[in-house]
Amino acid sequence: MNAYIFPGQGAQFVGMGLDLYEKFPLAQELFETANDILGFHITDTMFEGTPEDLKQTKVTQPAIFLHSVIMSKVMGDSFKPDMVAGHSLGEFSALVANGTLGFEDGLKLVAQRAMAMQKACELQPSTMAAVLGLEDEVVENICNETPGIVVAANYNCPGQLVISGEVEAINTACETLKEAGARRALVLPVGGAFHSPLMEPAREELAVAIENTIFNPPTCPIYQNVTTQAVTNGDEIKKNLISQLTAPVKWTQSVQNMINDGASLFTEVGPGKVLQGLVKKINRGSEVTSAVIE
Repeated sequence: MNAYIFPGQGAQFVGMGLDLYEKFPLAQELFETANDILGFHITDTMFEGTPEDLKQTKVTQPAIFLHSVIMSKVMGDSFKPDMVAGHSLGEFSALVANGTLGFEDGLKLVAQRAMAMQKACELQPSTMAAVLGLEDEVVENICNETPGIVVAANYNCPGQLVISGEVEAINTACETLKEAGARRALVLPVGGAFHSPLMEPAREELAVAIENTIFNPPTCPIYQNVTTQAVTNGDEIKKNLISQLTAPVKWTQSVQNMINDGASLFTEVGPGKVLQGLVKKINRGSEVTSAVIE
């Protein structure tokens, strides 16, 4: 069975999507539609901006979404997923890919999500840190015992977790994690504490937008970050999507469930190869590849 997976923030690079724009009239049309919807020429930043410009949350999120979704659209009939999943932001790309969301609705939600997250980041100094080489449980316990807000945010693969929270709490937790034997506990260059309780204002704002968006019956199940199980019910998909901003991304568990349900090939659609690497670390026997555009 073919599992298609969609990357999240961090996979962006300058020049992303330019080959699609130049080669496929459909891609050009969708990119121009996106420029109109967003109210600024995101294509300029994607194709020839600086890495700094591209790193702003309000640009990064729609840029990665557009690259992934337009890539899946130009694949035409060769794009036949039996199941989909996306890492954080990638969940929105996955929902357009399996027909739950329309292209324009998906883009509008991603743009609103990015702005809401940006605002939440500005309310309180917060950050995230990557923790390598410790059991999940050890990391969770240390987060629970650290004063302030700090939680496990991304379960990327066994031995690789990202924590999220207030700056001071993250710094304290990193020291404790190193003492507990972490190979690395490294603060990441991100704008805020994604997938933590500090995203609550963004969650509330996005919840309204999601509730007011039409969700269609999907063509195949999505394995969502929050529950890690196959979901096909529109109301359930909405509920999980609303929870996603403040809940952890359980990528390890999602991939394991996809494998248990028969996923034999994982195809990453969008910029980079981060997810392919994670899938291999979760299950060495899984076959992984990048989406190929003829």
